Amino acid sequence: MSIQFTNTLTRRKEPFVPLEPGKVKMYVCGPTVYNYIHIGNARPAIVFDTLRRYLQYRGYQVTFVQNITDVDDKLIRVANEEGTTVKEVADRYMAAYNEDLRALNVLPPDIQPRVMQTIPEIIRFIEGLIEKGYAYESEGDVYFRTGRFSEYGKLSHQPLDDLQAGARVEVNEKKENPLDFALWKAAKRGEISWESPWGQGRPGWHIECSAMALKFLGEQIDIHAGGSDLVFPHHENEIAQSECYTGKVFARYWLHNGMLNINNEKMSKSLGNFLLARELIERYGGQLIRFFMLLGHYRNPINFSDDLLEQAANGLDRIKTAYANLLHRLETARPEEPNGQAEEQARIISNLRERFITEMDDDLNTANAITVLFDVVKEANLYMRNQNVGQQEIAAYRDLLLELTGVLGLKLEQEQELLDSEVEALIAERTEARKSRNFARADEIRDLLAAKGIILEDTPQGVRWRRK
Repeated sequence: MSIQFTNTLTRRKEPFVPLEPGKVKMYVCGPTVYNYIHIGNARPAIVFDTLRRYLQYRGYQVTFVQNITDVDDKLIRVANEEGTTVKEVADRYMAAYNEDLRALNVLPPDIQPRVMQTIPEIIRFIEGLIEKGYAYESEGDVYFRTGRFSEYGKLSHQPLDDLQAGARVEVNEKKENPLDFALWKAAKRGEISWESPWGQGRPGWHIECSAMALKFLGEQIDIHAGGSDLVFPHHENEIAQSECYTGKVFARYWLHNGMLNINNEKMSKSLGNFLLARELIERYGGQLIRFFMLLGHYRNPINFSDDLLEQAANGLDRIKTAYANLLHRLETARPEEPNGQAEEQARIISNLRERFITEMDDDLNTANAITVLFDVVKEANLYMRNQNVGQQEIAAYRDLLLELTGVLGLKLEQEQELLDSEVEALIAERTEARKSRNFARADEIRDLLAAKGIILEDTPQGVRWRRK
């Protein structure tokens, strides 16, 4: 069976056929970097990193683009509150975002464009829409004419009349139609802005992704993905402006992950259940958070609780324990299989791999794929009950666990942790190296500690450190 995805656009499960054989162009919406990400933001990062890994496992060459929104009302508000610049806020929280993703073993994107770096392309895109009659300027703002795109609403499957009725709640005399959305916003006093044909201003939210996808992936892409909360209006508007600009289908497959609840309630600051990803990573570890996220099908909502995390921890420990036992038995295994089970074990291992692929081919069903992982553990443990075992068979189980957990982005190898006293000694050495202007050694120590999961923060009161 070929890989199949449930396409939000068609609401059907479809065979995956890329635009170019063997290659995949994939765009995933990234965060608005005005604060640390919450645990819900971690879900699409983990899910679509796993999709990327699986496509590569199946032999595809994947170009993975994830944008960063670094210009936004929220960023402007935080910068004003802190008395700093929008760029400083964005730089800080973008670095924090990437740090959190490393702790979750999410691979860095091939390209991570930022809005501030894409302003010329955004302006050209808007100019093209105006020239084609799909957009208009109004008192320094520029709006997209949703009524000119006959297929508006096709992703969210909402009739245009219903959408217009809902949009009439908003009163904006600048718009020709209440459903029209902003491509460019005239600058307010003191706001960050850029010069444009319509005066000083900044981009609207939706145009950013269309311009970045066009710049780095071309007029058409294979997969566009993100959280289900982005289906409308963000992804709906991306389709409208991109397809009106190019005259081509923007994305072949639209994939969206379900939302995450906390103790069966929607996450909300007002409910006091708003959880930052980095706080949970520090408490439970990035590997457990990742494993937990993959225990449910990506399209379904999942519930997050301490009890469920504990259950997930027990499951992950089973896999890691089996791997450790395999390494131990390999040391005393015989060169040849002593029980006459060589062919049977080879067949079992091959069948397990094929079952894993079948489950992952079926709309990235990581939940069922993890069930296969537990079956690998079961079969490995059954084989290890023999008093004597063969090297080839033990190595094959070991390699299969590494192979399949690698596809899921899970690490089985235990990294040696530094003791607190060792960390403090290295920090002291780094401090002395900086005083003596030996910056190469100081940087070397910082990199060594980072590789061991130790994050350093230079503050006016001295160096602080914490584990990922």
